[in-house]
Formats: sequence, C-alpha cells, structure tokens
Amino acid sequence: MTDLIIIFVCCLVTIQARKNVLFLVSDDMRPQLGAYEGGDFPSPVHPRAYSPNLDALAKRSLLLKKAYVQQALCNPSRSSLLTGRRPDTTHVYDLTHYFRKVGGNFTTLPQYFKNNGYMTVGMGKIFHPGKEASDYDDPISWSVPYYQAKLKGGHYFSKNHSWVAVPKAEYEKYPLPDEILADHAIKVLREVAPAAKSGEQPFFVGLGFLKPHLPFVFREEFLNLYPMENISLPDNPYAPVKMPEGAWFDFSNLRTFGDIQRLNASGAINTTFPDDVVKQLRRAYYSAISYVDSLVGQVIQELDNLGLANNTIISFWGDHGWELGEHGEWCKQTNFENAVHAPMMIHIPGETDDGIVTEQLTEFVDLFPTLVEAAGLTPLPLCPENSTGILTCREGQSLMPLVSNPDFELKKAAFSQFPRSQNGTDIMGYTLRTEQYRYTEWPAFNGPPTYTPDWTNLYGAELYNHTQDPEENYNRAYDSGYSPIRAVFSSILRKGWRFSQKP
Repeated sequence: MTDLIIIFVCCLVTIQARKNVLFLVSDDMRPQLGAYEGGDFPSPVHPRAYSPNLDALAKRSLLLKKAYVQQALCNPSRSSLLTGRRPDTTHVYDLTHYFRKVGGNFTTLPQYFKNNGYMTVGMGKIFHPGKEASDYDDPISWSVPYYQAKLKGGHYFSKNHSWVAVPKAEYEKYPLPDEILADHAIKVLREVAPAAKSGEQPFFVGLGFLKPHLPFVFREEFLNLYPMENISLPDNPYAPVKMPEGAWFDFSNLRTFGDIQRLNASGAINTTFPDDVVKQLRRAYYSAISYVDSLVGQVIQELDNLGLANNTIISFWGDHGWELGEHGEWCKQTNFENAVHAPMMIHIPGETDDGIVTEQLTEFVDLFPTLVEAAGLTPLPLCPENSTGILTCREGQSLMPLVSNPDFELKKAAFSQFPRSQNGTDIMGYTLRTEQYRYTEWPAFNGPPTYTPDWTNLYGAELYNHTQDPEENYNRAYDSGYSPIRAVFSSILRKGWRFSQKP
C-alpha cells in the first residue's frame, strides 16, 4: 500500500507540474506603460500612462524592457513569433502571405502545446486573420474552432474617423469587440478550469485584443484619464538628419480615414499633421491602451477567481510599436526604435512572483522557446541554415537564463527588418540594435525563390548613437568619425543573428 501511495503522489506531482498558459496579445501597442517608466522614452505622450493591470502583472513577471520585434507589421511579426523563426525564413513580409505556403509547414507555438496534450483555445487576433494570411487563424494550431467577435451593431469601425470615444449608451447596447473577446475568454477559462485543476488536461488559452490598432476605439470614460492640456507634442516632428529615402513610411493607412483625409496630408518626408490633430491622436491612442489594460485585468482576475493563478504562466506582448508623430511619422512600418520596440512580459508562478526586470536585449522569436521551457516541455532545437523542411525548431533562444540572472547577456544585438520598393527596386532594411547603437543598411533584395539581400547594392545606411541621441534624430552613418564603428556593425549585420546570440 505504501508503494502505491508513493506512485500516486509522484504521478500527481508530475501532472500538477504541467503549467497552463494564458497567452495575451495586443495590437500596435508600444511599450509606454507605467511599468516601463524610466526607460528609453525621451518624448512621452503624457506624464504617466494609466495601465494599472499590466503594471501589476509586470511586478510579478520577467519584464523585458528591451524586447524587439523582427518586423514592425502585424502579419510578419506574428508569423515570426508564433513559429519562432525570422521573416527571411517564414518569407512573410506583408499582410497577405501565409507562412505555411511561402515558408514551410512549421509547427507553431500553440500547435506545439497542442501536440503535447494541451487544450489549445484561441480567440481574437493572434495570427493575422483572413484566408490569405492564415487560412482563417491557422486552424491546425487549435484544439477547437477559433473564435472571432461578431459585431451586433454600432458604427465604431467605419473609415470616417481615426478614433472614437464610444458613449456609454452605445457600448451598453453594442459591446465593443475587445469586450466580447474578454467575456469569451472568461467563459473559456471557466470551461477548461476543471480539467486543468484535476490534472486531466492543461490548457493554452490565447486571447488577442484588437486595440489599440486603428481606428482607436474605446469607452468614452477612458478619455478622462488624459486631459488634453496634459498631452504633449513630440519634440522631434522631423525626419532624422541624413536619413535615406527608404527609411521613410508615408503613414498611408492613417491617411485613409475620413477625418485625416480632410487634412490633405501627403505623408511626405518632414510633413505631419496640425498640432491639435497630433494631440488628439496621441490622446486617443493612450486612451485605447488604458481600455485594453482594463480588459486584461478582468481576464487575469477570473484566472485568480478560478484558483488557476498558481499554476498558469501568463505572457503578454504587443506585436510591434507605433509612431505617434515622432520624426513626423505615424503607424509602424519602419525600422525606427518606436516601431520595433514593443512590450513583453512573462509571469511564471513560483519563479517570477517578486518581479524581475531586465534591460538585456531580447527578441520576439525568443518567446516560443521560453514558454516551452517554462512549461517543462521538450526544448526546441536550433534551426539549421535552411529549415524549410523542418517542422519544429527555433531561431531565437529561451529567456529563462534571465529569470535567474537578469543581467545575463543572451545576445550582442537584436535584429529586425522591413521591406521597401524604391525606384522600382525591391530593397530590405536590415537593422540591429545594440546596447548603445542602432545600425541599418538598405540593400537590394532578391525575392522568391532565394529571399536574399544583395549587399553590393546599397540604397542607404543609418547609424544612431542612443547614448547621445535616443530619439534617433541624427544619422551618423556618413560621418567620418563613425566610420570604424560603422564598419564593425556592417560586418555584424551581414553575418546575421546566428553570430550574435549565445548557443
């Protein structure tokens, strides 16, 4: 009998050790949250972002203050993170291509958990939605049919307005999509809780919020958190000195909204909007962040109510940053710091409860192997140079060493990229971020079938010294005094990420 009890206890411990995962995503959220105060944000929008729920999560998480996306656009960034592979491997650089068709039949993060016995449930925007981009949310990744919020009415998402503060009478009649998603997540957590608590089956629940993506739509009361008189203008509403043409984006998406169209803005270099419009947009964007924060709080509170908090990993990330008038830029679609720098935090019960803050360089491709290790699953092998035919591997690295030592250097640089077409030639902006510098080159780019840069044909270079110029206002790539530094970074950039991260 004693032997049977010992066997039972051992099995019970093994079952309980399989942690659940709550996988939270926000669209277009830059990391100007309360938890990031004191970081590299020289031009704040408001004295303080109101994000109490994300701040509370950060205080019991590994908070990654220097996490960088691999491309500042929804589909490429999400495809990269969810496969653990970089854009030049997924071959996804736009909003329409599907990694399984142009890259390979790669195992995704939720699919890996599903293959390891987890109940995987997804809702909202995790993969980029639609038939072309993900065959409607990558069905193979999920144990049950995917859920998308269906609007019952309201006029929130017309192209007439770039932002809408929705009155109470209207959102009570027609709930906003992110509220519908949060309510559905709470319902799902209640459904999967019994099996998870008994040890029968752990869960991976993915919830992708749609905001603060354009149009900025939120409950009107969140506007009160940010009085207009407290909203500041960016202090650098101009392009960087000596910026190459290819570095610029004309913020065309924002200019399609009726209220912005009426301004007749061209999106040309060194143009932006009138000051009052800039302030309104910045205020609305922050209000949308606070709105999402409130919904994050509701979902996490339900996790606590269900008694699941002590055995559930919670990750939160935004798919890329967003320009709010800095450099005169708007939206994402650049390699500037504000576009490629995004929030990421990971709560691991029993390991990050007291909060861990790191300013080491990290990348979004690192999240897949990190969650796998945190959950105690079989670690992912490093991808070879050509991994097209390999179902499961990684091009990032686990961040778990930062849990025990937040000062541990995982990599020398973080890598991102963005495509452009210039004078009929396809080019690719490859950029790296070190502790002190950002360096970018814009070579001609060969698309399918090789997907390779032509380093002999450059359309520009950028070098920003973040110690002296954290806003990236002065391109030093053509300054003779920076020639030795540029040569070093050019070599690192062309060798690529494999030579900059620890094995």
